[in-house]
Amino acid sequence: MLRNPDLHQVSRNIVAMEPGTLFGWAFGDPAREDDGAYMAGLEKDALENARETAKANGVTVVAGSEVFTALGANDSRVELDHAPGKLVVRCTVRVEGQGAGKLHAEGPMNG
Repeated sequence: MLRNPDLHQVSRNIVAMEPGTLFGWAFGDPAREDDGAYMAGLEKDALENARETAKANGVTVVAGSEVFTALGANDSRVELDHAPGKLVVRCTVRVEGQGAGKLHAEGPMNG
C-alpha cells in the first residue's frame, strides 16, 4: 500500500513559499523632480530600502519585480505634510522566502 505524503506538511510548505510584497522609500528635493538622473538615484535608494526591509524580515526581493511611484508636493492623491522634502519615491517589490506570504505592501506602510 502506498502512503500519501503528509498533506498538512505539504500545504504548510506551499503557504510558506507564497510571495509577499513590501515597500521601500526614498525622499528628495521636489525642485529636482524633473531631473532624470536625480530621480534614478532616488529609485535606487528606494529599492535598497526595500531590500533592507526584506532582509530584516528574513525574506529576499524577487529580482526585476520593482515598481516605482513618485509623489510630488503638487500631487493631490496623497497628503505629504509629514514627508521629508515632500518628494517621495516608493518602490513596491515582491518578496519570497519563509513567511513572505504574510507580508503585504498596503496603505502607507508595510502591513
